[in-house]
Amino acid sequence: MNHCNWIGGLAAASLLFAAQAPAADLTVSAAASLTNAFNEIGKAYEQAQPGTKVLFNYGSSGSLLQQIARGAPVDVFASADLETMDRAQQQNLIATDTRRDFVSNKLALVVPSDSKLQLNALADLAGPQVQRIGVCSPDSVPVGRYAREALELVGQWEALKDKYIFGQNVRQVLDYVARGEVDAGFVYVTDAAVMKDRVRVVLRPQVKRPILYPIAVVKGGGNEKAARSFLSFVQSEAGQEILAKYGFSKP
Repeated sequence: MNHCNWIGGLAAASLLFAAQAPAADLTVSAAASLTNAFNEIGKAYEQAQPGTKVLFNYGSSGSLLQQIARGAPVDVFASADLETMDRAQQQNLIATDTRRDFVSNKLALVVPSDSKLQLNALADLAGPQVQRIGVCSPDSVPVGRYAREALELVGQWEALKDKYIFGQNVRQVLDYVARGEVDAGFVYVTDAAVMKDRVRVVLRPQVKRPILYPIAVVKGGGNEKAARSFLSFVQSEAGQEILAKYGFSKP
């Protein structure tokens, strides 16, 4: 989209959403992999909603769900997997009529940009040249579950267990790779794009199912009208253009 079309789209979005929600602070808890895209979406939404301030809380989807379950004041929840949102729904934490899958992503195996490693398949991670592999915990972080799935599909998850260096969320693993603290790491392709000068994608491993990101309004957040308006903005042409710019695909 060229600059003129973008301005026109944002202006149209401003007119559309100005009547949908009152000005107020809006708290959004979102998966760490959404950080860059959502920061820009937040600025665009604030332009469309003068007087509204969007506050973001980023982290692993599992830890964000725990915060919401414990009563953290959150209006919108966006997770990096269906499983975590399913748990939120089972715990009656979200307005189920607002739940939507709004983008998809892909798993990536990355190495430091100056790495000399030749990794042509996941089985190559078993070689002696690979000492440390950055991965998130599959028990609480979606990208960790996807990494485990990918490695299980080729019979390598248990075989590599002594090499894992666990990160709290996908951006921490990305930092480990960028700083050369691990030889390789599992992140999303969108994270790799954020640091394309410091990390390099060597493989896009297969997983069992598509990597979909759901979003929903959190019950009892105190600002449901604005939350619903924000969800509409994320799914609008303007919101989807921003997400596409950061490498996300349509669900």
